[in-house]
Amino acid sequence: MQLAIPQAPRSVPLSKVPGAIPRLVRVGGVGLAVMAALGVGASLLGRFVVEEQAFLSRAEELEGQVAAMTLPPRDEREGAEARLEVIYAVGKVQYSASGVRTRAEYAEGLGPGARVRLLVDPQVPDRPREADYVRSRARTLGLVPWGLALGGLVAVGLFGRELRRTLRAELEPLRKGMLVWLTPEGPLPEARREVLFPASYWKQDQKHAVRARLRPGGAPVRNGEKVLAAVLSSLPGEARVIDEALARALGWVR
Repeated sequence: MQLAIPQAPRSVPLSKVPGAIPRLVRVGGVGLAVMAALGVGASLLGRFVVEEQAFLSRAEELEGQVAAMTLPPRDEREGAEARLEVIYAVGKVQYSASGVRTRAEYAEGLGPGARVRLLVDPQVPDRPREADYVRSRARTLGLVPWGLALGGLVAVGLFGRELRRTLRAELEPLRKGMLVWLTPEGPLPEARREVLFPASYWKQDQKHAVRARLRPGGAPVRNGEKVLAAVLSSLPGEARVIDEALARALGWVR
C-alpha cells in the first residue's frame, strides 16, 4: 500500500471516519437517556417538595398527647427516627393516629401522656405530623430547587464534555497528529470491540510508550511488524491506529 498523507493540519470530515458517527450517536444516546432519567427524578422530587409546601400552608398546629412510642435501639438513635402513637382533637372530634414520625433524640424525652405539637391538614385530619420534625425537614427541602438547578448544570456540562471528548478522540489525532510507526509489545488483539494495546515509537532517539487504540475489525496499515498511528502532543501516552479502510476513506492511499 502506497500512502500519500498530507501535512497537518489535514482535512478530516467526521462523515469519512468509519464508525465515528455511530460512536458519537451512542454517546449522545446514552447521555440523553441519563439526562432523561435525571429529569424524571428531578420531577418526582420537585413534586414532593411542592406537596410538602402545600401541606405546611394548609396545616393547623394542634396539641396532642403521646399514647405510645417506638424507638430504635439506643446505640442507633443518632439521626434516626422514632414513631409515635398520639391522641388529639380536631374541633369536637377526637382522633388517634400511629406511625407519626419524629426525631429519635426528641422522642427519648417523651413518655405516655407527654404533650406534643402536631400539624394537621384539615382536609386529611387523620394523618397528623409532628410539628418540629416537619418544619426542620422543610428547611432542608428549601435547598432542593438550588440543588436541582446545580445538578442540571453539572449534567449538561458533563454531557457536553463527553461529546467533545469523543469528537476530539475521533478527529484531532487524524487532523493534527504526528504519524509514527508503532511497535506493538505483542501480537495485536483480535476483538469485535475497540481494543487498546501497549506499543512504542521512537522520536529523536527517544522511545515513547503509548496505549494504541484500534477500532473493531480494522486492518492496520503495516510496515513489517510495525503499524501506522497518529499521536498528538495534547494527548500524551495515547495513539490512534490508522487502518486500511480509514486511509482509503480519507484519500491517503495512492
